[in-house]
Amino acid sequence: MTPIEILSGLALGFAFGFVLENAGFGSPYKLTSQFRLADWSVFKVMFTAIVLTSVGLMLSEWFGLISLEGLFVPPALLGAAAIGGILIGSGFAVGGYCPGTSVVGLMSGRLDASVFLAGLIVGTLVFAGAYEQIESLTTLGEVAVGDTLPAALGVSSLWVNVVMVIAAVAVFIGGSALERRFGGPVTAIEAVAGDSRPVKSSS
Repeated sequence: MTPIEILSGLALGFAFGFVLENAGFGSPYKLTSQFRLADWSVFKVMFTAIVLTSVGLMLSEWFGLISLEGLFVPPALLGAAAIGGILIGSGFAVGGYCPGTSVVGLMSGRLDASVFLAGLIVGTLVFAGAYEQIESLTTLGEVAVGDTLPAALGVSSLWVNVVMVIAAVAVFIGGSALERRFGGPVTAIEAVAGDSRPVKSSS
């Protein structure tokens, strides 16, 4: 890598962490509120990023800016993804951090984030040491018909993106309704302060 690439990566990483912390995403309080249906910020942000990337790639191909044939698409391993999703989701719900936000929490001085990050490192070492024994699980459930939704479903990328945009709008509307019902969303100030206000019941 060139020095410019390294510096640009560091600058973007710093900016990303700064935005996450100021949005309250470095706090386990805000993140676990997603699992209590009181704060849909994480889901909204991630879904928006997915939709924008998907639509952006489609438009870039249409205008000849990129060729999707030249992009690497990892194999679709639904079984392995399901196992990994359950494991990381469980850790997310219990610890209130994902790998990225644990680093943000650590840099902002959160002790629980350092414990979570230490567990992440230990877990990675255990996984690497046991890889030969569990390798079959990492390639479980490969989809043979295609590694992308358009290929797997036999439809154009336009239709997939239309459905994703509609789903994103539904998530924003439905998520906002649930936030109001369960006493959310958690503000960035509350998240950073670790506010432990009780969540309203659905009754």
